[in-house]
Amino acid sequence: MPDCFSKSEVTDFLNFMKLPDGTSVVSDDMMEYLMAYGFFTAPASTKYHGNYEGGLLEHSYAVTKFLLTLTKDNHLRWCKARSPFIVGMFHDLCKIDQYIPQYELREELEPSPLNNPNPTKFVKTLCGYEYNPDTLLKGHGEKSVMLLSQFYRLTEEEICCIRYHMGAFTPKEEWNDYTGAIHAYPNVLWTHQADMLASHVAGV
Repeated sequence: MPDCFSKSEVTDFLNFMKLPDGTSVVSDDMMEYLMAYGFFTAPASTKYHGNYEGGLLEHSYAVTKFLLTLTKDNHLRWCKARSPFIVGMFHDLCKIDQYIPQYELREELEPSPLNNPNPTKFVKTLCGYEYNPDTLLKGHGEKSVMLLSQFYRLTEEEICCIRYHMGAFTPKEEWNDYTGAIHAYPNVLWTHQADMLASHVAGV
């Protein structure tokens, strides 16, 4: 378990990802995968929202909370009760291995005995992230769908919401497909709205 993600935070995450009847949305296998591949420590981007350690989790939490609120306030209907949890929390699962941390050595002054002529030390410090060009699976929403399919039998609605969560920011040649997905499943549009609220209003 990463040092920056405590047992209590794991418990909080698992409790958050439960349906009102107490059913857990995250299986043991899924949790092991998330822990092993750095979901809880990965950034959400290199220079935009959530471009820091743990940014992906913070963004995903925010999207899920917005999507649950939109669902309640607008009486949205989903094919499965779990759907807003899976779509919100894992729409950006593609980013789990997408960024490589960059480090630099920084000189720091430290207390030392009077006879120590070098009272400084060099500390390895995280200074940012770069895009990883060597990931096996490529893409954004489609990659998240592929990764999730290892653990869930996704509904078509869940697939479309994740695949097209970028809304009109998808490539222009996919706009007709995006529009078709909205007509088939209006929650695609609500998913995009939740993503925009998290990244542009909440700023995570």
